[in-house]
Amino acid sequence: MSRLDDLTIPLSREKAEILHRLVEGLSPEQVAWVSGYLAGLHAAGQRAAVAAPDAQGGTEATVLFGSQTGNAKGLAKHLQERLVQAGLRAKVEDLGSYKKSQLKRERTLLIVTSTHGEGEPPDNAKEFHEFLLSDKAPRLQGLKYAVLALGDRSYERFCQTGRDFDLRLEALGAERLLPRAECDVDYEDTASAWIESVVQTLALQAPKAATPPASVIGLPTARPAASAAPAYTRKNPYPATLVENITITGRGSSKEVRHLELAIEGSGLTFEPGDSLGVVPRNCPKLVAEILEALALDGAEPVSGPKGQETTLAQALTSDYEITTLTRPFLERWAALSGARELATLLKEERREQLRQFLVGREIIDVLQLYPVRGLTAREFLQALRPLPPRLYSIASSREADPDVVHLTVGVVRYESHGRTRKGVASTFLAERAAEAGTVPVYVHVNDNFRLPADSNTSIIMVGAGTGVAPFRAFVEQRQVTGARGRNWLIFGDRNFRTDFLYQREWLDYRKQGLLKIDVAFSRDGETKDYVQHRMLDRSRELYAWLEEGAHFYVCGDASRMAPDVHETLVEVVRREGGRSRDDAVAYVKALQAAGRYQRDVY
Repeated sequence: MSRLDDLTIPLSREKAEILHRLVEGLSPEQVAWVSGYLAGLHAAGQRAAVAAPDAQGGTEATVLFGSQTGNAKGLAKHLQERLVQAGLRAKVEDLGSYKKSQLKRERTLLIVTSTHGEGEPPDNAKEFHEFLLSDKAPRLQGLKYAVLALGDRSYERFCQTGRDFDLRLEALGAERLLPRAECDVDYEDTASAWIESVVQTLALQAPKAATPPASVIGLPTARPAASAAPAYTRKNPYPATLVENITITGRGSSKEVRHLELAIEGSGLTFEPGDSLGVVPRNCPKLVAEILEALALDGAEPVSGPKGQETTLAQALTSDYEITTLTRPFLERWAALSGARELATLLKEERREQLRQFLVGREIIDVLQLYPVRGLTAREFLQALRPLPPRLYSIASSREADPDVVHLTVGVVRYESHGRTRKGVASTFLAERAAEAGTVPVYVHVNDNFRLPADSNTSIIMVGAGTGVAPFRAFVEQRQVTGARGRNWLIFGDRNFRTDFLYQREWLDYRKQGLLKIDVAFSRDGETKDYVQHRMLDRSRELYAWLEEGAHFYVCGDASRMAPDVHETLVEVVRREGGRSRDDAVAYVKALQAAGRYQRDVY
C-alpha cells in the first residue's frame, strides 16, 4: 500500500500516519474486512432514510445462490439469518429453482454465486445466467441489488459469473446497493465484510430503524449461527491420524492413486455420502528451501503469519501461504517489485494469450528465478502471497459403515515441466509426508448438491472416471448398509484395465451379491479410445428406461472434458431413445437437473 498523501485525504498528517501504520502489511482480505467494519460503524451513526413502509421490517429481500460445492449456499443462508436477526424480512432461494417470472417483481435482490471451471456458472445457476444475459430478461427499474462473487484467482476468468450478474443487472436498470465483492479461495473475511455492509445498508433503509441493532455492527463472521456450527471447521480443522495409505493402481500404471484412511474417532465430525473432506496441506520442504535460496532470505527469521501469529519465515511458507500457484495479483505485484518490463508487458490486456501460454507448467519459483528482486524483505514477499487454501476430496466411505474413519481416493500429482519436477501440494503431502507429520488437519465440507435420493427405493446411475469414482464407493456402501432397495448402476472409466480398475474387487463383490450393475471403459487398452460416454451410448435404451422409471443420474470427474462429454451424451441418449428433437432432449435433461435427479461433482 502506498503512503497516504495528506493533500488528497480529509485527515491531518498525524492521523494519516497513524492510519498508514495500522493498515500497512494487511492482506487484501484483511483490508476488505476492515473496510466493511468501518463502513458498518459509519452507517450506524447515520440517520435512516425514510422508506415507504409496506410491512414491518421493510420490503422483503430475496437472497439467491449459485453454488457448486456448497460455499455460496452457506454464505447465502448466513446472510439471510443476519438480515432476520437485524429485524428485516428475507428469504433464501436456490437459483436452480427460482422462478424467473418473479424477477420483475423483486425490490431487493442479493446474489451469492461461485464461478465454476473456466468462467462457467455453477450447475444450479446456468439456466438463470442464460436467461438474465438474454433478450428475454425484463427491465428492472425499481430493483436494488448487490452481488457477492466467489472464485479462485488462479483461473483467468476469476469471479466471472458474479461479474456477469452484476453488470447485467445494472444494464437492465437495477440500482446497485453496494459494490460487487469478489472473494478468492480464502473467502471468509471478504464475505463477512460484504454481508455486514448489506445488513447495515438495508437496516438503515427499513422503516422505523434510525440505527441498526447493536448486533449488526458486531465483528463479522462467515460462520452460521453458533448453535449450528460444528466444533471443527475450515478455520479450526481437526488433527486426524493417518491409519492407511496404500497405492491402488497396479505396477506399470501411468498414474499413482492412493487409498487413504483417516481416524476421526471422538472428533464429533459427521458426514453424508456426497460430502467432501477438506484437507489443510503443508508445502514441500524442498520447495520452501528453494524459494528461500532464490530470495536470499533466512528461514529462521521471525515473521507474522496471515492470522497475525508469530512464526518463522520457513514455517510460514510451509504451513500458511500458497507458494506454488501463480495468480494475476502475484504477477502484478512481482512486476512492480522487480521492474521487469517483460513481465509487465505480459500482463497487458492485449497479451492475454501470451500470458496464458507463459503460465502453463510454471509456478512461483519460476518467476522468482526468471525475474529476481534484490534486497526483498520477508514481509514484502509474504504480502505478495495469498493464504494456503485447503483442498477438497470426495469422501469415499459411508459413516453408517464406520463413523470413526473417513476414506479418501487421491490421485497423486507429479509431472515434469520447464526442467523441474512439479508436485501437487495436497496430494504429495498426503502420499509422502502426512505420516511423518503425525496428523492431517481436516474438516467436513457439506455438499447438499450431491446427495442420494431421499427415497431409498429409487434407482441410481453413477458415471465416474478415475478418482471420480470415490463418492460412488460411499454411495454403494451406504445403500448396502441401510438396505436400500433401489438399483445401483456404475459406469466407470480409466486408462487400463490391468492397472487402473480402482476398487475392482469391491465392485465385483457387489455385483456378485446382486447390489450393483457395472459397465467399464478403458481408454488405452484398444486401438481406439473408449470412454464412459461410449458405454452410455452402448446401453442407451436401458439407461433411458431407468430415467423414465425415476432413476437419479450422477457424474463425478473432470469438469473440462469428461463432464461436458457425458452431458452431451445424456442429451443424445434422451433424443435417440425418447424419439425427441434435440431441443426437447435438452429440456428433458434440464428438467432432471431442476428436479435434483441429475447431479454433478466435478472439478
